Amino acid sequence: MQKIKLVALDSDGVLLNDTYSPVIERFVTQHGGEYTAAVERGVWGSPQLAAGQNLALACRLPWSAKQTIAQFFAERDTYLKAHPIEVQPGVPELLAGLRELGVRVTCYGGRDRRYTFDTHLGHLAAYFDPEIPYVDVNDFRPGVQEIVRDIFGLRFDEVVFVDDINRVAEVCKALGAGFVGLPASMPHNFQRAEMAETGVRYVVDDVRQIDAALLGQVDLELTAGTLWTGRAGADVLRTG
Repeated sequence: MQKIKLVALDSDGVLLNDTYSPVIERFVTQHGGEYTAAVERGVWGSPQLAAGQNLALACRLPWSAKQTIAQFFAERDTYLKAHPIEVQPGVPELLAGLRELGVRVTCYGGRDRRYTFDTHLGHLAAYFDPEIPYVDVNDFRPGVQEIVRDIFGLRFDEVVFVDDINRVAEVCKALGAGFVGLPASMPHNFQRAEMAETGVRYVVDDVRQIDAALLGQVDLELTAGTLWTGRAGADVLRTG
């Protein structure tokens, strides 16, 4: 890698299966709301209290943000009984490949380290940065600026984020950071279309498609300063 020094991987939806957006969609529809792109944008990937407030507004619930998010997590706990949290296929191989590239690797999410990293990814800890393997971004979502500048002390064009939410892509584009999209693809999701609108040039369907060749191309474009100024994302879409 000429430019990339850090790869930051979203936990839920990239390293782990998506157990949030299905519950958001279910919560909204079962509480009398309509699940739209605007609702998805306002809830998914927002700090917990903001998500609770937006859920309450979407469903016209007579609850506070705190009450709403507490009910959401209670319903997610029920969902997890039938759909447990699991490491996505191909993640160990991805992490091993990143180690071969010689870049630092961290992951991030909206829950504390013990809940997300230690419990579900702890057996893979040796592949992550020994000092900062996980960043809890709940208080400063989406967290791009904080991870790059405040926590790792790097330049934006030295970091690549891999995420399933377009909001992170938007911020990476604004700041000049690298981005690879693995958009949430359940029938109710709007993230793929939104990433296309943002101009994300590298989109994959599976974490196993993120390899040295793909990251090498991203590295070249970050070095040249062309990652966000080239052709439309559809021209370099990697699927299948």
